[in-house]
Amino acid sequence: MHFRPLHDRVLVRRIDAEEKTAGGIIIPDTAKEKSQEGEIVASGPGARNEQGQFFPIDVKPGDRVLFGKWSGTEVKIDGQDYLIMKESDLLGVIDKTGSVKKAA
Repeated sequence: MHFRPLHDRVLVRRIDAEEKTAGGIIIPDTAKEKSQEGEIVASGPGARNEQGQFFPIDVKPGDRVLFGKWSGTEVKIDGQDYLIMKESDLLGVIDKTGSVKKAA
């Protein structure tokens, strides 16, 4: 793929939602919601503020991120669906190394 986002935009590949519930019930395609989790595929260099100072982007390709339900613009590049959004539309980065405690 040859796509480079400009300024503070990122290219995100949506990560597929779970096919089953925790109890083992299979969720049909018609009942699934679009996932709000994705992986950064490409990112722009950053943006400039009103004084002309350059601020680099905080995410890099490979980061898993959360974003809002209606964030970004859906595009198709080389037959695959992606989202293009501004870095400010991202809600956070999911840390792969941290352990998550489950509630009892």
